[in-house]
Amino acid sequence: MQFSIDPYFPDSITAVGDAGMAGFNEKRTLYLSGCKNFLAKYREEIRELHRNGASGTEVTHLLCDMIDEMIGKLFFSIIFDISGAEEMLEHISLVAAGGYGRGELNPFSDIDIMFLHDGTMPVVTVEDIAQKLLYFLWDMRLEIGYSVRKISDCVEMAAADGTVKTALMDARYLSGSRPLYTTLLKVIFSQILPKSSNSFIKEKIADMKSRRQKYGSTVYLLEPNLKEGEGGLRDLQTAIWVARVKYKFTDLRELIIKGILNDEELETYYAALDYLWRIRNELHYFNGRKNDQLTFDAQVHLAAFLGYKDSEKVLAVEDFMRDYYRHANKVEHFTSSMVSRCIWRDEGALKILGYFVRRPVGEGCFVLKGELIVPDETVVEKNPGVMMKMFELSQKHGVSLNVRAKGAIRKNLAMINDKFRRNRDINHAFLSILRSTKGVTETLRLMHHLEFLNRYIPELENIYCKVQHDLYHIYTVDIHTLFVVEQIEKMLSGELKESLPLPCTIAAQIGKPELLILAALFHDIGKGSGGGHAEKGAAMIPTIARRIGLSREDSERLEFLVRQHLLFAHISQRRDLNDEKMIAQFARQMETSENLKMLYLLTVADVRAVGVDVWSTWKASLFNELFEKAFGILDRGGFQLEASSERVTSMIKKVTEILEDDFPVADIRHELKAMPVRLLLANPAPLIAEHARLLLELEQTDIQIRLSHQPDSGYSEFIICAHDMAGLFSRITGVMAANGINILGAQINTSKNGKVLDILQVNSPQGDLVVDAARWDKIEQEMRRAVHGEVQVSTLVAKRKRPTLLTVRPAPRFATKVEIDNEVSEEYTVIDILTHDKIGLLYLITSTLAEMGLYIGVSKISTKVDQVADVFYVRDIFAHKITAPEKLKDICGRLMTAIDEWV
Repeated sequence: MQFSIDPYFPDSITAVGDAGMAGFNEKRTLYLSGCKNFLAKYREEIRELHRNGASGTEVTHLLCDMIDEMIGKLFFSIIFDISGAEEMLEHISLVAAGGYGRGELNPFSDIDIMFLHDGTMPVVTVEDIAQKLLYFLWDMRLEIGYSVRKISDCVEMAAADGTVKTALMDARYLSGSRPLYTTLLKVIFSQILPKSSNSFIKEKIADMKSRRQKYGSTVYLLEPNLKEGEGGLRDLQTAIWVARVKYKFTDLRELIIKGILNDEELETYYAALDYLWRIRNELHYFNGRKNDQLTFDAQVHLAAFLGYKDSEKVLAVEDFMRDYYRHANKVEHFTSSMVSRCIWRDEGALKILGYFVRRPVGEGCFVLKGELIVPDETVVEKNPGVMMKMFELSQKHGVSLNVRAKGAIRKNLAMINDKFRRNRDINHAFLSILRSTKGVTETLRLMHHLEFLNRYIPELENIYCKVQHDLYHIYTVDIHTLFVVEQIEKMLSGELKESLPLPCTIAAQIGKPELLILAALFHDIGKGSGGGHAEKGAAMIPTIARRIGLSREDSERLEFLVRQHLLFAHISQRRDLNDEKMIAQFARQMETSENLKMLYLLTVADVRAVGVDVWSTWKASLFNELFEKAFGILDRGGFQLEASSERVTSMIKKVTEILEDDFPVADIRHELKAMPVRLLLANPAPLIAEHARLLLELEQTDIQIRLSHQPDSGYSEFIICAHDMAGLFSRITGVMAANGINILGAQINTSKNGKVLDILQVNSPQGDLVVDAARWDKIEQEMRRAVHGEVQVSTLVAKRKRPTLLTVRPAPRFATKVEIDNEVSEEYTVIDILTHDKIGLLYLITSTLAEMGLYIGVSKISTKVDQVADVFYVRDIFAHKITAPEKLKDICGRLMTAIDEWV
């Protein structure tokens, strides 16, 4: 495509330099109109080419050529409006910098230019030229970065600021004095690049590390940044900047001549740029502005634009993102390889010196300068098993693999076949890596990064770069798996003993830590095969276990852990932990205390590895409670419970002794006998005494409220004691919702004498304690008014959730689900509700249940970012479970309708 701006300007203003012509300012309006028309026409033509499949490279270069044509024309027009124009052109040069200097513009990229002058012109004249052009470009709504410098300024500033040095490396001539630009180019290569080149390289490596910390230290973030994230455009640019400082080249092909790159690697670089540019072009068009974040919405759009289609097992967006991560992995490898070569390039001296200082560690491997090297790479070809030994030796000696050693592994991946996988020595080395007390996660990450792990255990290919398209997981399945391994390793080493005292204590008791590591590595292996991933993953374990040489007992335990890895979290967060029979049934499923210990640790690691905001002290308390109760049953060696009547009698006696100085004994006994048996059996005597005190004092008042903050647990306990009435719990949840209080869990205890003791665990929606006394005073006042019927709770909630003009109702990512279980509890019908979180949702559900005449005994609330899993143990007005099929169907239907219509 050829660009010409002349047709967009009337003849009278294109004939620059005529004596009778008006100045630039007088012609400015005509120029502005012409430039807008010029950009509108060619932008649309370029976008059409992009829509029709033009490569990323072609589009970025065309956009750059278009801007070159316009800026060059404007620059000349401004110059020729000043007397002595021809002479002036010998002293000023317009230079492109940054991405524009590299010839790489995306639709809404910044445009960086430098006004380079030789110092002979008055500074005020240079600034006048710059100002005229810049204001014009800003009026065109272009994002412009600029500088006005002499060559001496460039040298001085580059020495002081690495970003200036980087920008000058990308300098490109646009217009004006070419000799002046040529002089700058010579200075760049003779004075600027050689100066402090080693410190510049170190600075760029430090920048890369800090950038990854900011934008995500892994390629596999679910909403990656296309430019700044690992495996993005900035990584490719950094590799070239570092190489240019080291080798002073103008054309990348010079690196092939110098033996730094080969043809295949250079092709990889160009292909990676082209791929990322095409995505970035569409990302800019899609957002209508500069934006490099691959948000979920953008991913869905890009997948469709690039031609991906949904299949039975995989969504189009998941396929697209899997390909993106594979490309990003290649970019990261190219970058780290290039940077490493620039650091370790003095090979002549190294070979001579290295022969004397390198330390042999076996299998043809040596340690040199903190790296494992393989001087003779043919040893890998002759004996592929050396690849596993390289990982084992690097872990054992606490060193990293040299870039050439990594290259040798990548180059020989095809040699990992079934014979390799069944080799006893290789499998022994792999299990030795897992048994090590240090560097397990780091070694597995390196295996994964080099794609060795997928070749060695091909079943892992199912989850390689596998996307989970929700807001709950922030990493791909394979990377989440490695984070689980990391959590396990930290518990085994005791590193987390301050934040996770019980898990670290249990981890120290594990007999075979390598089995726990394998369970972490394989727990989600079934996710690449459609639904029911726990069962599908467990079905793969016997084959894998046989191949790597596990005993039958270890294989069965590993299969158990993979099959049951969702169970512990489900029971602890969504079932009544005061239901002794349910706990006994769970303990029976565990079979042995070792299974329970491993499943507990795997579950803690799994939840913590999802994301920083998912784990909480509340979840920790639930997990610990389930573990301790189930372990107590297994530790006794039997599942027979002491007769509940004997335990109740004993508890009533203990509590009466605590309270007999404050209340008549007959009143105490009457109150305790009226309390729910499950409340008496699930708590220690001092706590039951406090609850009984509230119930007894209800004779003097109609409402009792107690609040206690528990900082160590991350929540406050709110207890309300009142006389029973229809919809009481709904009123309580409504007042909490209206005041922005988050309910984590609730135990609703209704005595036979008509008194109710509701115990709620609460915090803020952000997970913090709410300690503002004035706020709690307001809540208590509104709670009393709500219970007395003096205020409509629905009105309070409506005020809290009143939409603004900015409110947008997000489209649900999944449908609301209501499931009913009549098996898990002998006393209650259990309703599981999975839906999107909304303000006042708990109030909506509880009020809907109250309208249907259902009484709530236990409520458990679990929120995962935007997803809610609420559980309600309910009975009818006669304290019976709901069993009639038509009634159960009606409950499901009314709940789903209420939730979906709740705006």
